[in-house]
Amino acid sequence: MLSIPINLNLPRTPHLVTSLPGPRAQAIVQRDRAVTSPSYTRDYPLVVSRGQGCMVEDVDGNVFLDMTAGIAVTATGHAHPEVVKAIQEQSARLLHMSGTDFYYEPMVELAEQLAIRAPFPQLHSNSAFPAKVFFTNSGAESNEGAIKLARYYTKRSLIVAFLGAFHGRTYGAMSLTGSKTVQRANFGLLVPGVTHIPYGTHASLDYLEQQLFSTILPPQEVAAIVVEAIQGEGGYIVPEDGFLQRIREICDRHGILMVVDEVQAGMGRTGRLFAIEHWGVMPDIITTAKGIASGLPLGAILARPELMTWPPGSHATTFGGNPVACAAGIATLRLLESGLMSNATQMGELLQASLTQLHQRFPRVSLPRGKGLMVAVDLLDEQGNLDHKLRDRIIQEAFLRGLLLLGCGKAAIRFCPPLVIDSDQIHIALHIISEILSS
Repeated sequence: MLSIPINLNLPRTPHLVTSLPGPRAQAIVQRDRAVTSPSYTRDYPLVVSRGQGCMVEDVDGNVFLDMTAGIAVTATGHAHPEVVKAIQEQSARLLHMSGTDFYYEPMVELAEQLAIRAPFPQLHSNSAFPAKVFFTNSGAESNEGAIKLARYYTKRSLIVAFLGAFHGRTYGAMSLTGSKTVQRANFGLLVPGVTHIPYGTHASLDYLEQQLFSTILPPQEVAAIVVEAIQGEGGYIVPEDGFLQRIREICDRHGILMVVDEVQAGMGRTGRLFAIEHWGVMPDIITTAKGIASGLPLGAILARPELMTWPPGSHATTFGGNPVACAAGIATLRLLESGLMSNATQMGELLQASLTQLHQRFPRVSLPRGKGLMVAVDLLDEQGNLDHKLRDRIIQEAFLRGLLLLGCGKAAIRFCPPLVIDSDQIHIALHIISEILSS
């Protein structure tokens, strides 16, 4: 059997051997510009060759501390040996057979493991699991399917979503998204029936109930309220206390489905398998992806069994639930529950404490917000207004010093490292940012 080396022996701290970008990186960036879509968003010219844990190495031999996890995807770290082994072994047996037309055990096993952990009520004694699972390739596809399922089950057409939300860039998911105009501009009519309200506050829900429901949005025609437990691309925004519980109550009162997007916040990132568990709220449908398979393309829709009643052929996918991706998902879930979710909680507390100290030294850095290893700070100008230019400068200079960061919201830096990160690496990241702010 083909054996891929999994002990890459990368250093655990940044190590730069060339000026950035190096010559090989520059050449590849030029080749990329000639043949790939200009719609891709690249914040800095990082050309990755390999990765291990929280470290990645570029094609010129420069090693970076990764606080992005490939946009919150490599939950178990880059090239975790157990995930790589699971991928190798499954690849040698079966690469593909399409789970929507045939059966194979890795798909069933991962569905069982997700279903038994779904934070849904056990309402029916004739169901062995509190959820049924539909596998997808991505978060956007999961959200597309959730729209269809909600409309199919309720026989209603209207949907409530939130400003600042990001649910994907395909047409249905984009119709739910309320993040940036560039994601919608010049793409014509979107999926109709979606109404956006501000996120995270009781004032917003007051507006929904007292104004919209009595004027232009009949609640008996609303199929779903689609919400992120913690808003991701919108700025890692944690909602007000009671906000998610109140959405549940509104949905119960009007027969509306509560759909929770856990694409970025789920799969252990906040210290719980699903972020919604922090609030003790049971949704009707959960969408997930990103960290579910440590880097392989996989997503899922989890729904209460009595909801997922659509007939054969009404929704399907060729590649969703691919056997190799499912094998990676099984290994990922095992690792999350054997210590990585606990580490996310502990390291998240350290990260927030360290960022609070950074705020005390540099008031232009806001106090941190988030849960587990889903944390962000805003960058502010001298008057206390959001300062996206300062945010962008810090991200660029961090790259030149061997630290990989990403922005979110209007002027925030997000911290979503692999869940294997340790205290030394957190201190190194904060030291680099402190040096930039001092310069």
